[in-house]
Amino acid sequence: MQEYGDGETLPPLRIGVAGLGNVGATLVRILQKDGAELTKKLGRQLVVTAVAARSRSRDRGIDITNLDWFDDPVALAKSEGIDLFVELIGGEDGPAFAAVKAALEIGRPVVTANKALLAKHGLTLARMAEESGAQLGFEAAVAGGIPVIKTLREGLGSARIAKVFGIMNGTCNYILTRMGNEDISFADCLKDAQALGYAEADPTFDVEGFDTAHKLSILATLCFGYEIAPDKIRVEGISRITQHDIKVAADLGYKIKLLGIAQRTDDGIEQRVHPTFVPKGSAIAGVDGVMNAVALETDHVHELLLAGPGAGGPPTASSVLSDILDIARGTRVPPLGVPSHELMPYREAPMRAHEGGYYIRLNAKDVPGALAAITTRMGERNISIDSVIQRSDLSAKAVAPDGSPTRTVVMITQQTLESSVRESLAQIAADGFIVGEPQLIRIETL
Repeated sequence: MQEYGDGETLPPLRIGVAGLGNVGATLVRILQKDGAELTKKLGRQLVVTAVAARSRSRDRGIDITNLDWFDDPVALAKSEGIDLFVELIGGEDGPAFAAVKAALEIGRPVVTANKALLAKHGLTLARMAEESGAQLGFEAAVAGGIPVIKTLREGLGSARIAKVFGIMNGTCNYILTRMGNEDISFADCLKDAQALGYAEADPTFDVEGFDTAHKLSILATLCFGYEIAPDKIRVEGISRITQHDIKVAADLGYKIKLLGIAQRTDDGIEQRVHPTFVPKGSAIAGVDGVMNAVALETDHVHELLLAGPGAGGPPTASSVLSDILDIARGTRVPPLGVPSHELMPYREAPMRAHEGGYYIRLNAKDVPGALAAITTRMGERNISIDSVIQRSDLSAKAVAPDGSPTRTVVMITQQTLESSVRESLAQIAADGFIVGEPQLIRIETL
């Protein structure tokens, strides 16, 4: 019997890596350390021959003395000394976009971990790859070390996906987990996350939900066959989550998670990113710390949950490497699951038609008739209140402009329309019985 790899020997696959941060340096280290083992599996040698980065002198814990150095990633992408270009620079435009385009234009395969780039330019890059015959791999762009892209492009056959949802940002999941376990504030958790390297100095992109939105837009295209539409996602972050919200959720049998959710409806595709009450007994509630998870609801396999480390050097570099291995083997699939000309124009479902239960926290004036007026406004839009909770130990300190004291009131609604809830809250604010902006969190049954 002929052993795998016998016969004609393939030439080495020469790899150029642009960006030598945590992920890039880890990838080079893996390829240098495990080269012999990878060659056995592939029947072909993988060799990093060239790199590009901002600083040549920085100590990254890897040997780059024998590698060709490029100050310009575009020049590296075009170099005749490489067969495959790996983009790990980051950013939706600038040198990352220019370098990836330069490689695809000449038919050179590209692997990237850049979700922002794909969310903004994914359709353009997919078309370029198809026209030039180049492969475009981006497993590492969504959920780090979890093979969700490969699952969607290759693993589900003809299964029709109705819904995709999950925890896609390790920074937010770390903060919410610690808030739930340790009775500390969002601000203190964020400081710790920054000290540990889980959060950037400017954490806005993560904690306000934009990172999750970019990832969700890519998944929605692969799931539903529509063009990428990151600007059609309703996005809410976690910066307004307090211990009041965390503790009431726990008392009611829930945890709070930042979820990205996309689903197919009769009216189009609905995409949303927001904090969510999820039942403690659900699989997604058990995904804590910096872990990520993506759940798929399909007609063939029902619900499939993929969970694992969502960020960091080794997990993300592992996903980059999986794309490199596929390209080395000659695996060819359309970048976005189907040929780009077959993707349907995005059709947005009306967001405010979302139906479910809601958690509402507001600071009401502590005056006679205030609570009755609030519940009356809810009733006018046929919103049924399941419970009203007032806990003195969790009351926020607030005083109305007229000097009236306030008390924190939590209401849990039965299933209703989001549009009805928001209209009621707008009217309640106009009536002058509340101080500040109400907190509204969706409750998912999952």
